[in-house]
Amino acid sequence: MAARNPYEVLGVKKEATADEIRTAYRALAKKHHPDLNPGNKAAEARFKEISAAYDLLSDADKRTRFDRGEIDESGNEKPRAYTYQDFAEGAPGAKYRSNAEGMSPEDLDDLFSFFGRGGFGQGAARGEGATIRMRGGDRQYALTVDFLDAVNGAKQRLELAPGKSLDVTIPPGVRDGQILRLAGQGGPGLGGGPAGDALIEIRVAPHAHFRRDGDDILLDLPVTLGEAVLGGRVTVPTSSGAVTMTVPPHSNTGTVLRLRGKGVAGKGDELVTLKIVLPSGTDAELDSFVKDWAAKHPYDPRKGMMRT
Repeated sequence: MAARNPYEVLGVKKEATADEIRTAYRALAKKHHPDLNPGNKAAEARFKEISAAYDLLSDADKRTRFDRGEIDESGNEKPRAYTYQDFAEGAPGAKYRSNAEGMSPEDLDDLFSFFGRGGFGQGAARGEGATIRMRGGDRQYALTVDFLDAVNGAKQRLELAPGKSLDVTIPPGVRDGQILRLAGQGGPGLGGGPAGDALIEIRVAPHAHFRRDGDDILLDLPVTLGEAVLGGRVTVPTSSGAVTMTVPPHSNTGTVLRLRGKGVAGKGDELVTLKIVLPSGTDAELDSFVKDWAAKHPYDPRKGMMRT
């Protein structure tokens, strides 16, 4: 399926500011994130489409080139129309030699079938400069990275083919579905033309505890009954290591605490949602205390939920 216009994907105008694009992306990414839509293939596909659109429009250079029509919705170079001058004004000894590097080697078949495999007429047989110079084709790969490596950045080896690999630098904050372009790592060029690029789609593996929302990291943190009622200092995991956080007294399940600067690549925050967890097994002393306390302090936590 062809990629859609990134402005349409994010629902913004072509004149939208960087902040407007970022706001639209965060809202859509939160709505369609696979963690919030488990098993929903449509949501997963939509999330990848949103991420790819944001990857293009959040990069000022890519956005400018897309607006000028130089690259397509996927960030790939667009072939341009060639004129007589492109071929007739070649370097000395290479007249009628194309400098068009956006042409795929696979497109040569049509040219050769028209002019003949021996070259462009009889001149080719006499070596009269009928060489074609063109850029190599891009090659596409997929690379699965650990959640924390995507957040903090890392280096990972990508196996291209038996006996051939490539060390890929994972930039901090890379998103699921984002495309990394490695210049010169694609197919070889022809006639001295440059090699194409390697286009690597990043697939971020889910984490056992962390989730991502834009530049924020979400964490559900179990706390004891005593920590929730009395408050206290607790140890909290973050993407950059464990830290100590204060739980306010009388905190409920669902209370959200913010660790500033502990989000993706230091840009966002870590949002910690407390979940009260009772001890496993039975505790006669706790049962007796709660039974006595509940009788003296009745309250309805579900008040207002039922329709009258």
